[in-house]
Amino acid sequence: MKTPPRTVRTIDKAGNIRQRLADQNTSALETYRALTCGKTAFSRFVTYELLTALLGPLPGGAGFLLRKLFYPRLFGAFGRGVIIGRNVTFRHTARIRIGDHVTIDDNCVVDGRGAGPAGLVLEERVLVNRNCMLLAKNGPIRLGRRTSLGSNSVVVSMDGVETGEAVLTAGGCYLSAGAYRFDGPGAVMDQEVYTSGPIRIGSGAWLGTRVTVLDGVRIGEGAVVGACAMVNSDIPDRAIAVGIPARVVRMRDAAGRAT
Repeated sequence: MKTPPRTVRTIDKAGNIRQRLADQNTSALETYRALTCGKTAFSRFVTYELLTALLGPLPGGAGFLLRKLFYPRLFGAFGRGVIIGRNVTFRHTARIRIGDHVTIDDNCVVDGRGAGPAGLVLEERVLVNRNCMLLAKNGPIRLGRRTSLGSNSVVVSMDGVETGEAVLTAGGCYLSAGAYRFDGPGAVMDQEVYTSGPIRIGSGAWLGTRVTVLDGVRIGEGAVVGACAMVNSDIPDRAIAVGIPARVVRMRDAAGRAT
């Protein structure tokens, strides 16, 4: 079946970090507050600063226990049995919802700034391994139940990123929703940003090491994408795809065997 054409949508850059930092109409403190907490009460901002500064870098069992006790008040939702590692940076925590028994390892960045009402959601038993970045720049992010995000992976949402249940990604994967135009004069960074739609990854899929997934792509349920592949078009359910760009080379049967 032929894939329908994608609808390209222009992204408003007014709220991006580069634009905020260039804005001379607010003080440095107000700019920092907008980037870290958004439009919240000043008391909430102070609470955020104190808790993240004092407890964020704290090592060992004491750090784990104190973050478990005091961090829940920062978030839109915070489940039971959550484990937060050292030096995890959270931004716009009111838009972040964390389910039961989620683990976020050391040195991650979880930013809900542009997630909107849908928020940045980590469902039950999600594992975010160390050094990962989850950046909701202009759309929501939802990692489904039991999804595992490999170390050093990056998820950037410009129009939404969503995984089903039990999605497995190896280290260094990059899910990138959005791109710059480059056909006008001047620097590329000053040109229009656009997206071809959200990224959707079906339940039970597996992305190998350093897979790149571009915006507007759907990877089907139970699909396997080989290491270092670049996915710029849809991958069917239970397909095995490799290469740059990724192409389907085999299929898996209902029992998971390659055919």
